[in-house]
Amino acid sequence: MSDTTQTVPAAPARPVPRQGVYVDSKPFWDGIAQGKLVLQYCTVAQRFQHYPKPVSGFTGRRTLEWREVAGTGAIYACTVVRIPGPGVEGRIPLCVATVELDEGVRIIANVLRCAPSDLAIGKRVRLAIDHLTPEQAYPAFELI
Repeated sequence: MSDTTQTVPAAPARPVPRQGVYVDSKPFWDGIAQGKLVLQYCTVAQRFQHYPKPVSGFTGRRTLEWREVAGTGAIYACTVVRIPGPGVEGRIPLCVATVELDEGVRIIANVLRCAPSDLAIGKRVRLAIDHLTPEQAYPAFELI
């Protein structure tokens, strides 16, 4: 007689992004680890860009430096994740937004400590740090 007992696999850990695979994004991640949002800035176009790229998205030149931004902005678009999936165990419903930072850059992130009914386009947010693991900080936002 064979044992038909099945074991339930442990919940997968939240996925940690791979850093600096194609572009050096270390300043971004170092900033997040310190509770700051640091983005690439094109010194010719005098504009910020996100996600990190090897050249300016405005000029195609390597005229980039890393600068800290305020970490405040407004919700440009939003949704609520209500279907469980890998990495969101225990976080449903999960508020997610495209945030337009005051510096003009858009970034997609979770909105922490937010009831789905409070999530709305135009609401002001500020940087909040989410921890994917005890060692890995990740940018998120919270309502102001």
